[in-house]
Amino acid sequence: MAASSDQFSIIATCSGVIATEFSYKKDEEIYGESEPSDYVYQVIRGSVRSYKLLSDGRRQIGAFYLPGDIFGLESGPAHRLTAEAVSDTTVRLVKRRSLEQAAGVTVQVARSLWAMTAGELRHAEDHMLLLGCKNAMERVASFLLEMDRRLAKTGMMALPMCRRDIGDYLGLTLETVSRTLSQLHSEGVLGFSGARQIVLRNRQRLRTMDA
Repeated sequence: MAASSDQFSIIATCSGVIATEFSYKKDEEIYGESEPSDYVYQVIRGSVRSYKLLSDGRRQIGAFYLPGDIFGLESGPAHRLTAEAVSDTTVRLVKRRSLEQAAGVTVQVARSLWAMTAGELRHAEDHMLLLGCKNAMERVASFLLEMDRRLAKTGMMALPMCRRDIGDYLGLTLETVSRTLSQLHSEGVLGFSGARQIVLRNRQRLRTMDA
């Protein structure tokens, strides 16, 4: 979904931009909505969620960022969403101005920044379609397939986010997420190996639901 660590490495290597690391505790804010977008971030360890609080108090999560993912690159001078650590998290950050200056003189940096921006746009479009066109089962299937691509090792996903986070990402209630996962489990599509550890037993069935 997000830009890869390779793109960040290209930028750092070609531009000589200095990166700094910071650590955040679980649920600690990294930056807030409307704050100046002075830095671009990469997750080193842990995970991050970006979200917006709606006028009625609901929270809409826009994206989850996992190790290697890059976030915080904005088209304007301020952040549109709030970013928060899902778990204890370490991020690497570089000054946005330094990246923009490097992009002005180095083609590889400019291409990497464009690839990062294009990746964010694709994810935003996919997420918009998910929220607007899919039912609860299709949304959960889409989420599981996304996490399978990004997280699964030796056939198992260890989700860093809780079910309430998943619901706020998919536009569903906690109860609907839990009920849908239980239905998929009873139908043999997935198995549980802990509160947040999931084994996908029938990926083709999920792909059919997500189609």
